[in-house]
Amino acid sequence: QVQLVESGGGLVQAGGSLTLSCAASGRTFSSYAMGWFRQAAGKEREFVAAITYSGDSTYYTDSVKGRFTISRDNAKNTVYLQMNSLKPEDTAVYYCAAAEVVAGLDDSDYWGQGTQVTVSS
Repeated sequence: QVQLVESGGGLVQAGGSLTLSCAASGRTFSSYAMGWFRQAAGKEREFVAAITYSGDSTYYTDSVKGRFTISRDNAKNTVYLQMNSLKPEDTAVYYCAAAEVVAGLDDSDYWGQGTQVTVSS
């Protein structure tokens, strides 16, 4: 079992920045790929970013490339999402997920409770 707790959401003006954190507990964090997803009101959940267990590879959806950065600190059992140049369309509840491989994140059994990010125009 892996327990995930997100933090760092909030209200920010367009063009601003936020850093989300996802703290993991339970089984060995460093053996899991980690990802961030988001769900805006009335929309389906969408993939945002992912990072392999070692941190060697990262993946992003096109709409956040160049603005968001995913990273991890295996010593702290934490994955981060640095979000810069935020836009109103980034407004959503952001969730982190853990899986054995990046391809398995969307179907993972391990999800956090979510943290709200609201970007005002």
